[in-house]
Amino acid sequence: MGEWWREGVVYQIYPRSFADSDGDGVGDLAGITARLGYLAELGVQAVWISPFQRSPQADHGYDISDYCDVDPLFGDLPAFEEMLRAAHAQALRVIVDLVPNHCSSAHPLFQAALVAAPGSPQRARFHFADGRGPDGAVPPNNWTSVFGGPAWTRISEPDGSPGQWYLHLYAPEQPDWNWRDPRTALLFDDVVRFWFDRGVDGLRIDVAHGLFKAEGLPDLHATATVQPMRLRANPLACDREEVHQVYRCWRALADGYSPPRVLIGEVNLAPARAVRYTRPGELHQAFAFALLGAPWDARAWRSIITELLDTRVGGVAPVTWVVENHDVIRAPTTYGGGVRGAARARAALLAVLGLPGAAYLYQGQELGLPEVDLLAQARQDPAWSRCGVSRDGCRVPMPWREDEKGTHGFSASPARSPWLPVPAGWGAYSVQAQQADPASGLHLCRAALTLRRRLHAEHVLSADDAVAVDLNPPGALEVHRGETFTLVLAMGNTPVCLPAGRLLLASGPLNPDGRLSPDTAAWLHR
Repeated sequence: MGEWWREGVVYQIYPRSFADSDGDGVGDLAGITARLGYLAELGVQAVWISPFQRSPQADHGYDISDYCDVDPLFGDLPAFEEMLRAAHAQALRVIVDLVPNHCSSAHPLFQAALVAAPGSPQRARFHFADGRGPDGAVPPNNWTSVFGGPAWTRISEPDGSPGQWYLHLYAPEQPDWNWRDPRTALLFDDVVRFWFDRGVDGLRIDVAHGLFKAEGLPDLHATATVQPMRLRANPLACDREEVHQVYRCWRALADGYSPPRVLIGEVNLAPARAVRYTRPGELHQAFAFALLGAPWDARAWRSIITELLDTRVGGVAPVTWVVENHDVIRAPTTYGGGVRGAARARAALLAVLGLPGAAYLYQGQELGLPEVDLLAQARQDPAWSRCGVSRDGCRVPMPWREDEKGTHGFSASPARSPWLPVPAGWGAYSVQAQQADPASGLHLCRAALTLRRRLHAEHVLSADDAVAVDLNPPGALEVHRGETFTLVLAMGNTPVCLPAGRLLLASGPLNPDGRLSPDTAAWLHR
């Protein structure tokens, strides 16, 4: 598959929570290496690994102090290179996270800025500014952090006097780079080359719509509605036109390798704006976020799917479908929890795998893992203390074994507690338990991925299929792809009749009369 990313399925690994090889309670690169056979058998084409670079871990790796090294918590560069070799040997491509909007406050360049003088070249690499008011005690503007609270922190100057403020759109430990300083682009060009030279197949770009801020850093209009955890709520802090030149440059770098590398953007904007990042010569893909957290409602899904398909760049950038990642509540819980939430999550998984384009699965999604309601004292997400939002519940370690002792196979040392506690009964969701159950979510996911790959190989499906989306009846969604494939989602409270065609796969058993049960999805070939 030449342009594999156009219709590939990518599996996101949150390394802290995937597999712990050394028994310290935190997942690591060697743990990933040991589990690559599982991913190859699952049937995905690539893995995306959330940050493992050197970091104080204030935001669990999204605060990077050295972009070209591995944090000892996860291993070292040789361990990464071994993982990369092993992945390629299993025909798995590897995508690495890149965090160019901000760094760690422990980054040497930010540390140098702290001890430099106001107006110095060192401070020009970041957004330092004088405060307002007679003593400079008011932040330079009224922007708020995505994690809640002000987006500015005041420093003490080297002489101990109250000093300037610096901008951080996330935690105070994550100062924003100043992308209007030309040295920033040069620094990240080298970072991009570093990982491409090591053989990674692509980069997932964190906060890809960020980077540049409005010149002069003006106040946000008083009528603007600022929502925690959404940078797009502040148009002065993201989606500036200058950012596209960065991606045109990186695309030229990516295309200069053989095979070409892939650039995937976390562009959390309305589809009409997000699609601009995937114009020819820019990013290959931008995540389609609209289904994340969407209600289980056929009309809502029809509207979202239609809008995303209508705004895709034809023949260049198909839609990337996703209903789970490391920042949102797990699908079974989002869809109501319990037996019904689990059934809907299975149906949603079959749906994203049946839509045209690429699909992204989050670790444990194939197991139907629900959100875990952790006690407040166990939560570690920096957003929790600032805005009351915790993403820890979707980051609880993967259960590999069914046994109720230790860490369910997550850690090499069952005596060491994992970094986040696992709940009672977690082993029932484990890989081991589901491998023994032909009706499990794991078996459904494997079957869907195998069938999807065959249908693409036989040219039954294409990333560029013409699509018609219907409500038939009102509580059922029908997605007709090309001439012969139909995806049906029963999203109402009554069974629905299947359209004409041969049933290929369903997320649950049909009714005795052959109708599709509520909260179930099916693929048909006609």
